[in-house]
Amino acid sequence: VQVAESGGGLVQPGGSLRLSCVVSGLPFNEAIVSWIRQAPGKEREWVATNWPGGATMYNTTVEGRFTASRDDDKNTGYLQMNTLKPGDTAEYFCVEDGTTTWGQGTQVTVAS
Repeated sequence: VQVAESGGGLVQPGGSLRLSCVVSGLPFNEAIVSWIRQAPGKEREWVATNWPGGATMYNTTVEGRFTASRDDDKNTGYLQMNTLKPGDTAEYFCVEDGTTTWGQGTQVTVAS
């Protein structure tokens, strides 16, 4: 199983970004896709999980601003991040939870 994130970058406060997570090596409709982030000097923080069928759960710090989704035909999970805050600055990782496979991470920086 391999996991690869993309879509990070620099965005101003209040802006939006969409992260993508391509999972290969297993049927994507069986993949459990979680998003984890780690800010400099801080512990890793769970952000969201998207289950087969589309059910999702969110950390309260992002609920209402972030949306996790999936496109099984494209083997891709997404994290739509809106109303970004400087406190959202972190390296974001995608994890396939069933196999505990991590991607390499993508940096999100929220700054004016």
